[in-house]
Amino acid sequence: MDIKVLIIDDDVELCELLSEFLALEGFLSHAIHNGQEALEHCKEHHYELIILDVMLPGMQGLDVLRALRKFTQTPVLMLTARGEDTDRIVGLELGADDYLAKPCNPRELAARLRAILRRVRPTQEHSTELRVGELQLNSSQRQASYANAELPLTSAEFNVLFSLLSRAGQVVDKDTLCREALGRPLSAYDRSIDVHISKIRRKLAELGGEQLVLSVRGVGYQYAADSQERGQ
Repeated sequence: MDIKVLIIDDDVELCELLSEFLALEGFLSHAIHNGQEALEHCKEHHYELIILDVMLPGMQGLDVLRALRKFTQTPVLMLTARGEDTDRIVGLELGADDYLAKPCNPRELAARLRAILRRVRPTQEHSTELRVGELQLNSSQRQASYANAELPLTSAEFNVLFSLLSRAGQVVDKDTLCREALGRPLSAYDRSIDVHISKIRRKLAELGGEQLVLSVRGVGYQYAADSQERGQ
C-alpha cells in the first residue's frame, strides 16, 4: 500500500520531479504550492508524512509548521536552504521531525522519509513500555505521560526520550541518540539532538519534572536514575 505524502513547496517543477521519484519508492504524493491552502487541506485530509519547504510565498514555511502543530502531529520533514542553520533550529523548535538542505538528493529524501516512518511505526515485537519514576513511555502506542498527565511529544522527541529512558542513569552520547532517534549518524555542527532535548526538558518542566535530563559536557545526555525524587 502506498504511503501518502504531502509536499508543500512553491516550486512546481521540483514537486513533479519529487513525486515521480517517490512514486517509484512506494510513496503516493500530493503537492500544494501555497502555505495557507496547505493548512486548510491538512484539516480535511490525512497524510503519513509532510515535506515542507521553509521558503514559501506569502505564509512562510515556519509559520505553516507552527500552525500545523496546533492540530496534527503528522511527521514533518523540512526542506531548508543550504547553510541556513537558523531555519533548521527554529523548525525543530516548532516541532519538525527532521530537515534536509536543498537542493536535495531524491534518494536521500526517500531514505529520510523511511527512517521517520520506522520511528513512528515500531513493530509489535519491539513494543516496549518503560517507566522510571513518574515518567512512562509506551512505544507501541507512541504515548508518553508524566505524573499521570499526558506528555505531548513529536515523533523525534519521543524517540530521543525513549533512548535515554531505556538507559536511565547512563550517559548516552549524541551520535547514539542521533542514530536511534533520527535514523542517521551525527554530522558536524548538527544541533538537532540539542534542540530536541531542550524541548523535552521544557515539556517535562511544565508538568513538574525538573532536572530529569542531565547534560554531560562533551559527551551527551543522561536521564537521571533517581528521577522520581528529582521530579517531586
